[in-house]
Amino acid sequence: MRFELLTRSADCRVRAGRIWTAHGEIKTPVFLPVGTGGTVKAVHQRELKDDLQSRIILGNTYHLYLRPGTDIIREAGGIHRFMNWDRAILTDSGGYQVFSLADRRKISAEGALFSSHIDGSRHHFTPENIVEIQRLIGADIMMVLDECTAYPADHNTAEKSVELTHQWLKRGMEHFDRTSPLYGYEQDIFPIVQGSVFHDLRKASAYEVCKYAAPGYAIGGLAVGEPEAQMYEMVDLVTEILPEEKVRYLMGVGTPANLLEAVSLGIDMFDCVMPTRNGRNGMLFTRNGIINIRNNKWKNDFTPVDPEGTCFADHYYSKAYLRHLVISNEILGAQIASLHNLSFYLWLMDEARNRILEGDFHPWKNEMVKRVTIRL
Repeated sequence: MRFELLTRSADCRVRAGRIWTAHGEIKTPVFLPVGTGGTVKAVHQRELKDDLQSRIILGNTYHLYLRPGTDIIREAGGIHRFMNWDRAILTDSGGYQVFSLADRRKISAEGALFSSHIDGSRHHFTPENIVEIQRLIGADIMMVLDECTAYPADHNTAEKSVELTHQWLKRGMEHFDRTSPLYGYEQDIFPIVQGSVFHDLRKASAYEVCKYAAPGYAIGGLAVGEPEAQMYEMVDLVTEILPEEKVRYLMGVGTPANLLEAVSLGIDMFDCVMPTRNGRNGMLFTRNGIINIRNNKWKNDFTPVDPEGTCFADHYYSKAYLRHLVISNEILGAQIASLHNLSFYLWLMDEARNRILEGDFHPWKNEMVKRVTIRL
């Protein structure tokens, strides 16, 4: 993997760049559609490639490990062949999913022991076998195992969590260096910065991950309930420390406004389930604000969801029709809404990149943040 910075703003924070992986080039800043279990829900791979022009998606180690399992993926020749996707894939380590199983897991220095949410079977994740599982999956970009600290947490709890994450980081990176890819192309791995909302812990974690040579670094443990202002504080703090010539990935974030504010702080990559999950529930993001398509006000509105939009679906289907589909629980409603929202997120990052390259990102961003937070 290689990363090239094309331009930076005068304050050296806002960036536009390019990532090269074994499965193609990725322009940054970039949003990753979430394909948790080998599929972006309600969206066909053809639509991801041809209509949305997505260059990279996210898969999840926890879910792929449980179902279909690494034996099936290995037999298929890796995740790309299994799901018929010839562009880049990043896999989360599963740390967040284990964190979310509060009543089903036990954390120790060795790793995380947990019960499957599918059938209750017991499993053990360690820094070493998480690397091995991701080798079997075959993602272009892998993540180390980390512990995501709950919010709120006191300083002592967060500090112990960071110490454990750093112990796991050392073991995971060493095991990555001892192992090799299985499918004929290189894989890379990102360390993860943790530390909850405590400045000293975030700084210590950022300096610690920088000790490991990696093409990129992730920021985890945010957007877990803390106020947005604190999230931005932590991102600002960490991006001041992370090397500017490496990729910066903010995990699990977020709203359109969150993405724009984080781009202004130097973030290159994002992922979030919000565009697809919220779309399936009737929430649509547009460049003029947020639409709850279930509201009665759209019942007789035969205009497109986003008249200025770039999603092909916006040019064929009206708000009234989409409301009918969503209210009726028709599968097509989930498909159209997911396509629309993903299209908007990908457009937002493309436009942010264009504005960075043209030198007028900040005034555009400030205006867009106001617009995309309006409830229509």
